[in-house]
Amino acid sequence: MTESPLVGIVLVSHSGPVATAVVDLASGLAGGKALAPVAAAGGTPDGGLGTSADLIAAAARSVDRGAGVALLVDLGSAVLTVKALLAEDDELPPGSRLVDAPFVEGAVAAVVTASAGADLDAVEAAAREAYAYRKE
Repeated sequence: MTESPLVGIVLVSHSGPVATAVVDLASGLAGGKALAPVAAAGGTPDGGLGTSADLIAAAARSVDRGAGVALLVDLGSAVLTVKALLAEDDELPPGSRLVDAPFVEGAVAAVVTASAGADLDAVEAAAREAYAYRKE
């Protein structure tokens, strides 16, 4: 019996180190033996601050296992870059989706949920629910 492919996760930040740190945090908290594929797409190709359509598209392709790719972003222009990529038919893998969620909490929820084998709708719902996390 073969297992279903896991949803891939791409974390898009204006900072490469921030994206990588959130990948490490979410992956570490997901634990378990079946970790969903997750990749950072942070900064520009030269290591500067910003977003790169090429880095985002490459990260999405690297985590695509056929079950969809959830893209979580940190700030405004990252949203615009992902939306532009989604508008093009061949830039991102089929089933790629921009997920409106808090960057850190949403990433943790998405990676944990995807690692449990949930489908893309459930991964998106878990990430979006992170908006309700109260810290008081």
